[in-house]
Amino acid sequence: MNSSLLVGTAKGLVEFNPVGNEIDVTAVHFTGLPVSMVYVDERSGTWWVGLSHRHWGEKLHYSIDKGKNWQEVNVPKYTGYEYRKGVPATLKKIWVISHAGPDRPNGLWLGTEPGGLFFSSDNGKHFHLNESLWNHPSRQDDNQWFGTGNDYPFIHSILVDPRNSNHVYVGVSCAGVFETLDGGENWVSKNNGLVASYLPKASAEIGHDPHQIVQCRSRPDVIWQQNHCGIFRTTNGGGHWEDVSGQNGFPKYGFALAIDQENPNVAWVIPAKSDESRIPVDLKLSVCKTSDNGKSWREMNTGLPDHCSFDLVLRHAFVKQNELLAFGSNNGNLYLSKNNAENWIILSQNLAAINCLAFA
Repeated sequence: MNSSLLVGTAKGLVEFNPVGNEIDVTAVHFTGLPVSMVYVDERSGTWWVGLSHRHWGEKLHYSIDKGKNWQEVNVPKYTGYEYRKGVPATLKKIWVISHAGPDRPNGLWLGTEPGGLFFSSDNGKHFHLNESLWNHPSRQDDNQWFGTGNDYPFIHSILVDPRNSNHVYVGVSCAGVFETLDGGENWVSKNNGLVASYLPKASAEIGHDPHQIVQCRSRPDVIWQQNHCGIFRTTNGGGHWEDVSGQNGFPKYGFALAIDQENPNVAWVIPAKSDESRIPVDLKLSVCKTSDNGKSWREMNTGLPDHCSFDLVLRHAFVKQNELLAFGSNNGNLYLSKNNAENWIILSQNLAAINCLAFA
């Protein structure tokens, strides 16, 4: 492993690096503080970290020298905006940051709870709410955006088309997938084929709960999502989603999803048992892989514990880089594969709850 592995935990950002023949902790940043988001900007190598202070609220920091020094920037504000009529909107959590494309070197998108998307044109010095999405009729007028495990909807996934920086998708829990073709001036829902079994009308246009959406770099029209109601895949940029969950419902429910960036047919998921219990299926920690668009799935568990497990892997705690795969659990267990999940090694069983990962 030539990369650093950044592990955002409930008690700090833990940095793992090769040390001789081992991979070990080489630094801990923001010790004792809850890390809610970690992102490495592939354009510049800048590290971004979101913190959720219990007293001071959300904080946002970046480092241009691989964690040697950190700078804090002002977090986005909802000044003057209402979540619902008469209810002022306030920042609850920063869920995700994404670069805005290679032709916008200082551009950043940022997704938040309660469902606001922000843009910065000056590398995070100032963020402005994207009013077009905030005022989308499905959110503002029809109240079709709503919270599930959280009180408010939240934007957790941002996909920028590598062919066209004006073409962006966002994933919203609970609302669904939205697309802009003009850099955020206009947004349309892209939820055809998805299922929301918890709604009176399962095929409703709005109200879906994608847990994570991921885009294939070599085939950007191929997008996968781990959804509350299954695993879905589109080959036409969200024009239609196909349910590619495993036979007999395994794998189906879960949060974490990783895909191959060159082969659009390959994906990995980490199943969980239902939203009521949120534990591994049959208390067995498992990674499932498909190589044929979800027509079939197989377990890739060599090296994982075969005993009783209560590990849950959250949506941003499963990452892939080349042949490396890593995931961490709510119980502080961290696993790594160097060969596309053919086998796994345990990096740590002594961390705080793991919220997010990134290779740097």
